[in-house]
Amino acid sequence: MTPDEVAGRLRSGMTIGIGGWGSRRKPMALVRALLRSDVTDLTVISYGGPDVGLLAAAGKIRKLVAAFATLDSIPLEPHFRAARQRGDFELTELDEAMFMWGLTAATHRLPFLPVRAGLGSDVMRVNPELRTVTSPYPDGEELVAVPALRMDAALVHLNRADARGNAQYLGPDPYFDDLFCDAATDAYVSCERIVPSTEFAAAGPPQTLLVGRQSVTGVVETPNGAHFTSCVPDYGRDEPFQAAYAKAAADPAAWREFTARFLSGDEDTYQAAVAAFAGEDA
Repeated sequence: MTPDEVAGRLRSGMTIGIGGWGSRRKPMALVRALLRSDVTDLTVISYGGPDVGLLAAAGKIRKLVAAFATLDSIPLEPHFRAARQRGDFELTELDEAMFMWGLTAATHRLPFLPVRAGLGSDVMRVNPELRTVTSPYPDGEELVAVPALRMDAALVHLNRADARGNAQYLGPDPYFDDLFCDAATDAYVSCERIVPSTEFAAAGPPQTLLVGRQSVTGVVETPNGAHFTSCVPDYGRDEPFQAAYAKAAADPAAWREFTARFLSGDEDTYQAAVAAFAGEDA
């Protein structure tokens, strides 16, 4: 598939999960395609980064479920911060482990899973809809009942995939992308390169092949498709570009110029603009 074909499968009002972590291996080409679409009123589930920021800046988020929204080297995603200060969307903020347990519950088609994470913290105060359960065993322990994070569609980016939908990460962390795919009705995998299935074994050990074809609806080959986030070992985070993104986010006029330069065309136009920016920075 192409990024725009993936965006064409999405509908306003859907719950969309976005893999990756902060400013690391985000499916940015798919997010940019979503920006170009007329899809809006989304519930977004994400360990948030610029995916959340861009969708917030475009006014496409109705509700966000997240553990954080960060650019890593820049602690707080600037568009997320501005949108929250304006009260643009509803937020359910979960502890990182609670978030993982919600994905796991959805993967196993359970309504919730019990976890200790969140007890004794303000997570329960700022999310009054969360409930606790009491262990039915002699310990009688009170636990948080984390609701399943089911989603209509998941978008993830991995280093390699085959045409059937099996996908492989080659960096240091899977970032729960497999859980996103398993927890969604449909899952779309973008990758740096589509390869024959026989190449997986040479690239990494079996545990790197976490995303299976049974969970994947479509595959998109998008070289540099995680830019400007990292996609180790293929490339690191583009820190100069990220800094320019964050600087532009602070000024409406500068953001309009940034959008016109980088986000007004298709993915090929974006990549060409990025290459020109890199030449200027050099």
